[in-house]
Parts: sequence; C-alpha cells; structure tokens
Amino acid sequence: MPTKMNKSAAVKLAVLGASLAGVAATAYFVFGPRGKKTRAHAKAWAIKMKGEVVEKLEAAKEITEPIYLEIIDAVTKEYKKSKKATQPEIEALAVDLKKHWRTMSKLAIAAKADLAKDAARVAKTVKKAVARKA
Repeated sequence: MPTKMNKSAAVKLAVLGASLAGVAATAYFVFGPRGKKTRAHAKAWAIKMKGEVVEKLEAAKEITEPIYLEIIDAVTKEYKKSKKATQPEIEALAVDLKKHWRTMSKLAIAAKADLAKDAARVAKTVKKAVARKA
C-alpha cells in the first residue's frame, strides 16, 4: 500500500512542479524586471504563445531543460507557420522564454522540496497512527 501512495505522491509532485513552472514563467514575464515594458508592448499573439507554452508545460509529466526547450521550439514553429507575427518577433520571444529556465527550475525545486517535507510529515503521522492501532 505505501508503494501506491508514493507513486501517487510522485505524480502529484510532478504535476504541481509543472504547474508552478508555468505560473512562474507567466508571472516573471508580466511582473519581472522588464514587466512594465513587456506589458506595454505585449501583443495578443505573444500572450497566446506564452499561454500555449504554459499549457504544454502543465501537460508534461516531467520537466527538464531539454523538454522545456523542446516545448518552446514546438510552439515557436507553430507560430512561424501561422504568420501571427514577424519571424524576428517570434524568435525574440522564443529566445527570451529560453533564458528563464534557471529561474523557473529554482522555483519548481523549492516547491518540490516543500511538498517532500509535507509528504514526509504525513507519512510520519500515518505510521504513528498505524502503530497505535497495532
């Protein structure tokens, strides 16, 4: 039974990490050091492109740097085909998104550590409860 709990916790942890990475990316672009300038010059296609990146990050089971870069490349390729913006604009946004891997990974690692601590506390409480019943 504890094995299923561990697998379930791992899946929840991966999903939460991916969600946090997506939220962190969005927040960084909107509220980061160049956030005011970014908001002033943001276009609908750029916001949609970032949103698609976030959706794909949330859907990914595991997020590593190669997977993160691959997701950005895939979304960039779609936007180049759709002609929603000029090639240089799309490339510039893709480069900017790729630069933020370290920031997002640090946030996800911190969240993962917090979840691991919480899971350890829950496991300890369950063990105590089981020991009392036995």
